[in-house]
Amino acid sequence: MLTINVAVLLAVIVVWRLRRRTEARSRFDEKLTVVIVLALGVLIAPTRAGQGILNVLGQLASGVTQASR
Repeated sequence: MLTINVAVLLAVIVVWRLRRRTEARSRFDEKLTVVIVLALGVLIAPTRAGQGILNVLGQLASGVTQASR
């Protein structure tokens, strides 16, 4: 039996959609891409990888804030 992780499937769809030329996208296509990316974020957030990404982004934001002082 073949099982597909929904987060991996959404990641592939996002990469495929973002590789298209910008001029060829309609406003609906852009909105659909945003919705797909948000759904991917919701699926990734509670995982260990999502927590790691959140930690790295938090450290990056903290470093930028301290550097600007």
